[in-house]
Formats: sequence, structure tokens, C-alpha cells
Amino acid sequence: MDTMKTDILKGEAGIAEAVRLLRDEQVVALPTETVYGLAGDARSPLAVGRIYAAKARPSNRPLIVHVADAERVSDWASEIPDCLAALADAFWPGPLTVVLKRSPAVPDAVSAGLETIALRVPEHPVFRAVLEAVGTGLAAPSANPYQALSPTTAEQALDGLQGRIPAVLEGGPCALGLESTILDLTAETPRVLRAGPITASEIARRIGRPVAHPEAHDAVVPGNVKAHYQPRTPLQLTPVNRESIEQAAAETAFMVWSEGARHQLTRSGVAPEFRWVMPERSGDYAQALYNTLFRIDQSAAKAILVEPPPTGEAWRGVLDRLTRSQHRASDTSVD
Repeated sequence: MDTMKTDILKGEAGIAEAVRLLRDEQVVALPTETVYGLAGDARSPLAVGRIYAAKARPSNRPLIVHVADAERVSDWASEIPDCLAALADAFWPGPLTVVLKRSPAVPDAVSAGLETIALRVPEHPVFRAVLEAVGTGLAAPSANPYQALSPTTAEQALDGLQGRIPAVLEGGPCALGLESTILDLTAETPRVLRAGPITASEIARRIGRPVAHPEAHDAVVPGNVKAHYQPRTPLQLTPVNRESIEQAAAETAFMVWSEGARHQLTRSGVAPEFRWVMPERSGDYAQALYNTLFRIDQSAAKAILVEPPPTGEAWRGVLDRLTRSQHRASDTSVD
């Protein structure tokens, strides 16, 4: 594709320019509370096509449509379950995406030809200001080349998409740093299709019904290919102990969270620049994950060994991203 100049937009003038570009069916990287998204008018096949082209994303992967509030859901969905009101009250604006039966008026391009639509009400004030001004839903997958790390700063979005899009709107670092939870509401039992900041248990408590979280499924949703969220540096999940440290190649970076692994790295004489200590709380770890991997990519490291995160529901999103990040990028199958 032809290259173009990519501008960093800031402040009120930047918001106005982003709105102008979006109304002109261009695409712009925008900040959300999760990660930066590559936004385009979800009603415009031209804009949606530009999203796919900029990301080099297969057109059979559906996009999430961001809307200003729960009242706009009926513009996109043909069936709205009773539990959506409770979910919207609890989690919107915020990092919850719901999958619903789509309206016949929804362009095939944004839903990849599926009979469903993925919808979210974002919380980030900059994204919301753009959304309100544009006056329509914005399709916005993560603002990165397909299968690469999701950006959590404007600079990271620019690094991945420079020359492919006209602009990135600055909105500061993303507060959550991990993509939204995706919840399928088209079946009798709601089910989580992508782990994220909101857990299945939290959802179940709000709606008073069981919520499934299958380990494997055949649903086609964003971020669900086996190889995804990949740093440029090869990554492997493995216990970090004396044996793995001794067997590691030179210039290996170690990402650890436990006190035992931290002490082992020190005792083994691993140089400080190859020791990356992650937070012990799941939310803090998630917020730091992609940014840490971006920083390692910019270091002298030739490989990354990651200590597996703790078990437990709160860690499922982190484990999901790390597991997919170690697969080969050529593997595009759905888990």
C-alpha cells in the first residue's frame, strides 16, 4: 500500500482534526482505556476497508464497534437480551464487549459477514469526545499490525502504523493495558470468548446467572487466533529457575513476578538490563504487560523467557495474551 505521513494529534485541535478525518472516511488511532484502537466509521465500507488494509488484517476477522452509550445498541443489534441493561449499568462505559445478533442494516464488512455484531461503550474521555462529535459508531480494533503487540501509548501506535494511517490522537498511556472482555450473549448461557479486565464471575454476579468461560471454542472474535499479541523478540513461557537460566542463550531477557524468581536471577548473575520485574497484582501486571514487551523489543535482548503468571480467574486475560504471544505468527487458527 502507498505510504503517507502520519501525524500525532494533540488537545482540542487534535480531536477536531481526528473528527474531520473520520467524517472523511479516513482512519485514526485513538486512545481507549484498554489499548489504542484504529478507528473508522463503522457504517462506511470504505473506512472499514482502510482499517483492514492498514493492519494487514484478514477480512474474515470481525471488528468491535464502539458506541457512545447503551441506547445506541439498538442501532446495531436486532436482538437485545434482558441482561444487557444490568451489564451496561455495571460495566459501561468500560472494558466489556458484548456479541449480539446484528441488525440487517449493519454493513457486512464490519462484521466479517457474520450474523453477529460486537459492541462496546468505551470510557476514555478522548475517545468519547471523538465518538460524540462523529455521531456514529466507530469500528476500532487495536492500532497495530495484525498479530503484533497492542499499543498502550500513542508512540507505540505510531511505531507500528507509521506511513499506513494519517494520524494518531494522543491520549496518554492506557489505564488498563489489556483488551476488553468479550461476552457472547447470543446463546442461552452467556459465555466469555476473550478474557479481559472483567471476569466471568463478576459478570455472573451482576446478571444473577451462570456465565461460561470455555477453554476452547470455535467462535470467531477479535484476538482469538492462536498466534497474536507478539513482540518482535521470540518469547517463551517457562519456569524461571536455576536450570532454565543456565540453559538460556546469551542476551535473554527474563520477565518475572515472584520473589523466588527475582532472587534466582540475582544469584545467577543475570545482568540488570535483562531482568524485568513485573507487578504481583493481576491488574497492575496487565497494565504493564505490553509496555514491558515493547521496551524489551527496543533492548539488546534476543529472546524472552516469561515466568508463568499465577493461576486464578483474575489472571486469565494475562495468561491468554502470553500464551498466544509465544506461538508462531504464521499460525492463524482459532483456538
